[in-house]
Formats: sequence, structure tokens, C-alpha cells
Amino acid sequence: MNLFESLNMAATTLVSNKLRSGLTMLGIVIGNASVITMIGVGEGTQILATDQFKNLGPNTLFILPGSPKAQNIRSGGTPPTLVLSDARAIARQVPSVSGVAPIVQSSAVISYQNITTTSILQGTTAEFTTVRNFAVDKGRFVNALDVKTDKQIAALGTDIAQRLFGNENPLGKQIRINNLSFEVVGLMEGKGSSFGSNQDDAIFIPITTMSKRVIGRTSPFGIRLSLISVAAKNSESMDAAEFQITNLLRRRHKIVGDDDFTVRNQKDALTIVTTITSALTLLLGAISGISLLVGGIGVMNIMLVSVTERTQEIGLRKAIGATQNDILIQFTIEAIILSTVGGIIGTLIGIGSILLIANFSPLKSAAISPSAIILAVSVSGGIGLFFGVVPARQAAKLDPIEALRSV
Repeated sequence: MNLFESLNMAATTLVSNKLRSGLTMLGIVIGNASVITMIGVGEGTQILATDQFKNLGPNTLFILPGSPKAQNIRSGGTPPTLVLSDARAIARQVPSVSGVAPIVQSSAVISYQNITTTSILQGTTAEFTTVRNFAVDKGRFVNALDVKTDKQIAALGTDIAQRLFGNENPLGKQIRINNLSFEVVGLMEGKGSSFGSNQDDAIFIPITTMSKRVIGRTSPFGIRLSLISVAAKNSESMDAAEFQITNLLRRRHKIVGDDDFTVRNQKDALTIVTTITSALTLLLGAISGISLLVGGIGVMNIMLVSVTERTQEIGLRKAIGATQNDILIQFTIEAIILSTVGGIIGTLIGIGSILLIANFSPLKSAAISPSAIILAVSVSGGIGLFFGVVPARQAAKLDPIEALRSV
């Protein structure tokens, strides 16, 4: 019997036992769909985390007041926190830095006509858009003159603008921030969320106006900052920038012990997140792979039952001249067909699941991984071959006389 005849006979047998064939494939279908879906979700999570960091700005470092090491020894007469002059010193004296954006941040009550809401208020400078990779959709952003004159102007994020004005053009309108009147001079382009913080639900005003008129938070050393965003010249300069900024601030604050500030390097944080998400993807793939293994065992079990049920058929075929090799090939082909068809159906279900996740969940970056599809289909076919050999060999070894006698 040639291979084509064996393939035709195996297909005919499987079609004639649709329910049994379907139940046999079920484990492979579930396994393949799980592998493709889980790997797609894992890789999507990794892409999402990377995009979240990129969304914060290119080659960005964040300097925060305070340190996890609470105990520090400082000389007298030093600033207790980050101040505006620190940011300006970094811009002047750190050669590996291309931009510095000091930020004073607070929540505020915002009102326009009869609409009142709350939003994140950020006092900053003109460099903010460059450092943090923001873009203005309409109007303009805070400029140097606004900062110098403590001007009461504001640029709105898309979400807060929608809540206050709907489809109305906000430019030139007056809003009230903590009962102070501000003119809307700019509307920002949509930025999206970053690590749970909606960047489109923010209002930007001059840092001096924020400090002196809105919250009144100053110190003898100048305007106190919530954080300083710093853009390194390129990704290769980030480590040098972190080192130089740390040394500069330690000298300015006259620190002789632990730092009273924290520098967070976006590159290092991204490396950590990438390692975690890669491990998560591997874990999800391994867990899903167990489903494939269980499906393969199911194929073997059903095929062993099939051998028992088809004892008469096997005996009759051997009696009319079929060799052990013919029987072995037929049962092996049946197992491979079940695993391959189950793998294809599972692949289609997995692809459909990823498309649903990408369209109807926050994980928009969930993607179909060609490598996961190739891996899943290859493994399912290999499992069919591996687990199909045992029942096929058992069928091939049946004695034709005993097989016919057992009927």
C-alpha cells in the first residue's frame, strides 16, 4: 500500500467517526489556541510597557525630591528639597543634557461657566514639550515670557478640554483654576495614559504662576519642585547624564551622606520591565504548552481505544495481505491528521482571540506572533506523531488470527 492510499484510508476512517475525531482534536485545539493567545498577550504587554516609557519622552531621566534612604547628613544652610535653581544649574552645567523641564504639580478645581471638575495642574516651562515629547494641536504652549511675568495662561490636555468645552473651541476662553482666572492659549495633542496616569487630563501653566499664585509653595531657596524632567542628548548619554546630575546636586546641596533626591533612569527602568515581561511571556507560553501536552496524551488515549474497537478491521486487513508497516503507517497518519487539523483550528481560534483582545480591551498592542503560530502548529504535529506511534505499533503487532477470533 502506498502513502496516498494510506492517507486516503486514514482520512476516510476519521470522517466516518466524526464525534470521536472531534473529541480527540479538542485537547490540541485548546492547547494551540492557548499558546498563541498567551504568547500574543505576553508580547503585547511587553510592547505596551515599552511604549509607555517612550511616551514619557525620549531618553528621559526624572529627578525627584527625597530618597529611599531617609537618613542623610548635610551641612547647614542647604535647600531641603529640589528647587528651580537646581533645574537651571543642570541645564547650564551638565554637558550630556539637551533639555530640562522643572515641574510643580498639584490637583486643582477647574471651572468653566456652570461646569466644575478636578484635574492635574502642572506648572512648567517652555522646554516641557521637547523634554517630554508633547505636541501642541492648537494655539501655543507656555513660553519664557509667560514664566518671567507670571502670566495666567493655560494649555489644556484633550480630555480636560472635552469635559469643559465639549466640541467648542477653547482658545481664548477664560477658565477658573482654584478661583483664579486663566486664559486658554493652547490645546495639546492626545498623549494617552502612562502607567495609570492620564496625560490628557492635565492643564499646563507657567511654573512661576503655579508656585506664587496657585499653591503659594516657595522656600527661602526658591520655587520648590515636584520633579525635574531631563532629556539626555541620546540614549548613550543617559548613564553619563545621571552621573553628572548626581554629582552636581550633591555639590549644590552640600551632601556628605546619602542623597536627598532620587534620579530615575528611564533606560534602566525599561530594561527591568522588559526582563519582567519577557519572563511573563515565557511563563504564559509554558503554561499553555502544558495544554498541548495534555492534548497529545488525549490523542494517544483515543487512538488506543480505537485500536481495541477496530481489532476486527486490523485482523481482516492483515489476513488479506496488509503488512505491519501498512498498519503502522495508517494509524500514525490518523494521529498526525488529528493533531494537524486540531492545530490549524486552534491557531484560527488563537488569532481570533488576539484580535478580540486588541479591539475590545486596553491591551491594544496584543499582536499575532508568527513565531508562536509556527511553534504551536509544529509542536502539535510533533505531539501527534510522538503520541500516535504507541497505539500504531500496538495495532501493527496484532496477530491476524487472534484479531479475527476475538470478534
